[in-house]
Amino acid sequence: MTHILIAEDEPRISSFVSRGLKAAGYQTTVVEDGATALDIALSGTVDLLLLDVGLPTIDGFEVLRRLHGQGSSLPVIMLTARSSTRDTVAGLDAGASDYVTKPFKFDELLARVRSRLRTSAAPSGNIPVTLAVGDVALDMLSRRATVMGREIELSAREFALAEQFLRHPGQVMSREQLLSRVWGLDFDPGSNVVDVYVRYLRAKFGAERISTVRGAGYRWD
Repeated sequence: MTHILIAEDEPRISSFVSRGLKAAGYQTTVVEDGATALDIALSGTVDLLLLDVGLPTIDGFEVLRRLHGQGSSLPVIMLTARSSTRDTVAGLDAGASDYVTKPFKFDELLARVRSRLRTSAAPSGNIPVTLAVGDVALDMLSRRATVMGREIELSAREFALAEQFLRHPGQVMSREQLLSRVWGLDFDPGSNVVDVYVRYLRAKFGAERISTVRGAGYRWD
């Protein structure tokens, strides 16, 4: 599983990002200071670093300089409230792969994460990880879905929901579980958003693949 290190000293932000990435199928580790972030980033155990600029002990720019000074090719996306062109240029010049200013929409951040992971994986020739149940397959690297070899267009939320079902085939998934894992924060437990997106998936994959279990939730058959 792809492992993403989140170096962010604001718990609200780090929790929000971590939960969203986990719902998208990634493993995450959260740290709150630059020195720890640097140690883990150099350990070779993570695939991408989300790096806040304003970290204690060592700031994000210095983490980045030391990281690349030791020859690391780890992709790094800077997260910062500093939106000036000067700061953006400083981050990119220091070796950042991308630069995202706060506040940001999670879907945009997720798209950038996927892009950087694809870019970093391409030269090594890594084989994309595929999650498949029967004739339905999800390519976790390219974020493509296929049914009997035919590609199906999915939004980020549809893909994340389909991923939850394919990771738990034959199991009943409650609306609350799906809401938490796919949408994360700030959604009313009484919302019908899960039902709406299940309808979207049924239309794209075939209604017979997702069963409604009355009073319990949904099951991928």
